[in-house]
Amino acid sequence: MNRTEVVSAVAQQAGVTQSDADKVLKAFAAVLAEAIERKEKVTLPGFMSAEATHRNARVGRNPQTGEEIQVAATWAVKLTPGSALKDAAKRAN
Repeated sequence: MNRTEVVSAVAQQAGVTQSDADKVLKAFAAVLAEAIERKEKVTLPGFMSAEATHRNARVGRNPQTGEEIQVAATWAVKLTPGSALKDAAKRAN
């Protein structure tokens, strides 16, 4: 599903215009990004949680040459599905 399809489905499900659904989706993305920047955990019970996690520097390998390389420390986003998403995945099987 791409963004246009998501906006259309949300608009239909919520009984609002596609324009309003698009605004809400953009606002949700902005709020989530701002919270992650502040390293806050965002939890939507039953749906998902998202948080910034720190990954330490490590030694990796170039898969083509086998040469050791240094992988710098970085921040990443960890998304954890909630029970509703886990149940949906089970029903997809």
